Amino acid sequence: MKIFCIAANYRKHGEEINLQPENKPIFFMKPETSLLRNHYDFYIPEFSRQIEYETEIVIKIGKMCKAVSPKFAGRYYDEVTVGLDITARDLQNEYRAKGLPWFLSKGFDMSAPLGDFVPKSELPSLQDLDFALKINGQVAQSGNTRDMIFSFDQIVSHISQYVTLKQGDLIFTGTPAGVGPLNIGDHLEAEIDGRKLLEIRVK
Repeated sequence: MKIFCIAANYRKHGEEINLQPENKPIFFMKPETSLLRNHYDFYIPEFSRQIEYETEIVIKIGKMCKAVSPKFAGRYYDEVTVGLDITARDLQNEYRAKGLPWFLSKGFDMSAPLGDFVPKSELPSLQDLDFALKINGQVAQSGNTRDMIFSFDQIVSHISQYVTLKQGDLIFTGTPAGVGPLNIGDHLEAEIDGRKLLEIRVK
């Protein structure tokens, strides 16, 4: 199982971290050990002083595809949820300044909390999904998929030109503006269209 993440897919988020969008999706990967299942605790790692959340819609590949066109890409993912791309921002900023890869800032253990999946058929429109993260009962970040630079179909098509996608692969499709810090004791709840799909606590 592979985990892909799309960088700067919401223009305002790119602005807040000083990362300009490209004319095609830019993706990176997390290892399987970065997954954190729903209702498990997230432990802030000792190697970072700036752990931040990034709330994202996640799609799951339903069958293998290679070099698929955007026109047919929708046939290859069948479930959707909300997840967090947890980032060691201080490490990321350090590596970016040196022109080094981001892996350590993005791929550490438990850095990809994942909600419960729902069939995409249960959602009214994938192009108009509201999603949000609440911290301690207050909305900390919210977005809508209509603001994505690259659609789900464009993302699946683009990745599949380079890497064969297999059943069960996950794609984190980018975060809107409003990323922020996590602190010990935080209670996190993430939802799509008001439907809570992810709940974790920070330890």
